[in-house]
Amino acid sequence: MQTPYEQGNQNQTTTWELCIRFYEDLAQQFPGLLRFSQIGISDAGQPLHAGVFSADGVFGRDEVRLADRLVFFNNNGMHPGEPEGIDACMALVRDLCMDPARRAALGSAVYLFIPVYNVDGCLNRNITSRVNQDGPESFGFRGNSLHLDLNRDFIKCDSLNAKVFNQFFSAWDPDVMVDTHTSNGADYPYTMTLIHTQADKLGSGLGAFLRETMLPAIYSAMEGRGWPTCPYVNPVHGSPDKGIADFLETPRFSTGYAALHHTIGFMPETHMLKPFADRYASMRALLDVTLQFTVQHAGQIQALRRAAKARGRQQTHWPVSWIIDESHPSRLRFKGYEAVYRPSLLGDYQRLSYDRSQPWERDIAWYTHFVEDVVVRAPVAYVVPQAWRAITERLAWNGVQMERVNAVRSVTAQVYRIDSVKSSPGSYEGHLFHEKMTLETDTEPVELQVGDYWIPVRQDKARYIVETLEPQAHDSFFRWGFFNSILEKKERFSNYVFEDMALQLLQEEPVLNAKFEQWKIKNPTLQTIQSRVLGFVFENCERFNEPQWRRYPVLAIF
Repeated sequence: MQTPYEQGNQNQTTTWELCIRFYEDLAQQFPGLLRFSQIGISDAGQPLHAGVFSADGVFGRDEVRLADRLVFFNNNGMHPGEPEGIDACMALVRDLCMDPARRAALGSAVYLFIPVYNVDGCLNRNITSRVNQDGPESFGFRGNSLHLDLNRDFIKCDSLNAKVFNQFFSAWDPDVMVDTHTSNGADYPYTMTLIHTQADKLGSGLGAFLRETMLPAIYSAMEGRGWPTCPYVNPVHGSPDKGIADFLETPRFSTGYAALHHTIGFMPETHMLKPFADRYASMRALLDVTLQFTVQHAGQIQALRRAAKARGRQQTHWPVSWIIDESHPSRLRFKGYEAVYRPSLLGDYQRLSYDRSQPWERDIAWYTHFVEDVVVRAPVAYVVPQAWRAITERLAWNGVQMERVNAVRSVTAQVYRIDSVKSSPGSYEGHLFHEKMTLETDTEPVELQVGDYWIPVRQDKARYIVETLEPQAHDSFFRWGFFNSILEKKERFSNYVFEDMALQLLQEEPVLNAKFEQWKIKNPTLQTIQSRVLGFVFENCERFNEPQWRRYPVLAIF
């Protein structure tokens, strides 16, 4: 039983329709080995599918978790213009069904897969959108029907796909995930490069295992398969010869999202300039190698994940923001092409190109360590007022344990007040992303209302809870604009009336007057603009204070 790729000229990828029919036929032929079904719909109303392969016919999620079986998850087609993973997964599942030796090697592990995640993009077939890519002859489009890049959507969940993925991933709780992609970027000899969950962020146990055991084994095995692999080529100063850095995959990306659940994540990125047949073959090898290693080390990986969850339940402080450590680079033996700069024929600048006639191999700087930038103290619980249901929905999709407040009660809570916010200059994936902020922390008595959500932090989902509800976290709900209404003052004033009142307020409120004098010193040019002068007085006075303005509504209970 050949896949559409195997039937073609090795420069073609399957269509979505042929892919789904292939798995449906395979599941019908091997009902004791493969279950394939719809798990949701896309924003365009198209079915989203997933498959479960089990060598001994144990398919139920609850049965798998009860038996503590290893779960290996393969996600494909996030960006359907990068399709080799779609075709490689088809062949791998077919081989598992038909080859007794492969089934025996899998043992009790479960192979979980989504054949095409971005269904809408896969159906939007074209031949032009991948500007610098060598094949295939036609392919899908990066955006979905909402024109969203789904590999920026795992936290904010604007798409129905992400909602389904959050629920699906949390329910199955995979031990290792491989999410297949193709890379843009520099030119180099490698066909396969690899993004992995950043080891420092993953924690001492899992992170050390990934860095010191799993990655070296994968690189060695790929070399043995004839596909030398290097870390994702992320140049720090223009070209790889000046050094590369690990990719800081925050939770908007699949591997960063997986880390919130203590799952080891890989994002293989084949090189766009290599022929599609080579990209396919290297992706198939990467899937085989990673699956084999994971199965062989199942007990160790599962034990490390259990330990990470247990630590999270007791952890008193959480890092929520990380920065690269440029002071202690590692060294990486790298094969590259000479970077050449010459005048552009289009404009007055120097353009970069790579000279393949000048290959080189040498040690380069590899910035592979990240350090904690912002660390917060873990509360006993967070409280999310029931009005903010977009937040509690997403927490629920991720299996977070929550309780509803059943009686009005008074508590002492830590409250953030947003002093200032610097946002992205334009829309980013449909949102005004808040890049920087300054916060004040207050402690005050608060009355919880019946129906509010009490979210204990000491649970397996602690990391997901903290990194979404703490405003300063890389991809917090606040940064993605879920609380933008609190940044807007609801009442305004008429200039001609408020002019005299502002003068009176400055006389009556010494704190306001002191702030105003400091503001004038810092902003001399703004003193000529009436609306800015009166606006400062109005926004900082006590008499017309709006208590909810710039007050972050999520409470931390210590």
